[in-house]
Amino acid sequence: MADYHFVYKDVEGASTQWDDIQRRLGNLPPKPEPFKPPVFSPGPLDEGKPTKSASWIDERTEEELEDLEDDRDLDDDRFLEEYRKKRLAEMREATRISRFGSVLPIAGSDFVREVSQASPDVWVVVLLYKDGIAECKVLLNCLEELAARYPATKFVKITSTDCIPNYPDRNLPTILVYNSAAVKGTHVGLHPYGGRKCTAEAVALALCQSDPVLNDGRAQGDSSRQAVIDGVRRKFIEKVVKQREDDDEDYSD
Repeated sequence: MADYHFVYKDVEGASTQWDDIQRRLGNLPPKPEPFKPPVFSPGPLDEGKPTKSASWIDERTEEELEDLEDDRDLDDDRFLEEYRKKRLAEMREATRISRFGSVLPIAGSDFVREVSQASPDVWVVVLLYKDGIAECKVLLNCLEELAARYPATKFVKITSTDCIPNYPDRNLPTILVYNSAAVKGTHVGLHPYGGRKCTAEAVALALCQSDPVLNDGRAQGDSSRQAVIDGVRRKFIEKVVKQREDDDEDYSD
């Protein structure tokens, strides 16, 4: 039978009774202290790596959140990954809703691109105006309010003669409503909205006489003309109630 040589190593730090006696007699060196790992202390924050907190994600831009799609540092935290996706979806929805939001000034050379070639799912409200005409200023103020309220509808303004050569000033202001490169409605002067005392709500109702022109971008189902009109009426009632409450407060003072 072949000879085998075994090397036995005891548990680290362990000692036999014989070894203890030999150490007391000075025949063996002192027993080494058992190994103890150093106490863990976190190192300085690496500014280049994302801190796993919801507040850190809240501060990121849409582009930065998209860059985190394949970031392995977030893979081990399901909550933060879901939170990041939610924040990204919210940002994209806000961007979609805030597609326009103001009355954009355009020149004659911009008309085809900004109006005629607008996406078929976008209604475009075009204001023909001239500076110095009071009625144009009144209607422009109403359209600015509507543009902020309905950011998924495109509002533009253009000097009348830049759009239509020799267009008579007596017809100003004029609103043209476009969709799918076609004129869907024409409104001349302030008469359709009640004259110089016109309100944004009156303009909104006139614009939606036959089509759901106004769109706030939030409609989840019913985007019909009647749904838009109902929303305009609710807004009008809210405004009237608030105005009366403000008047009552002024009277009581």
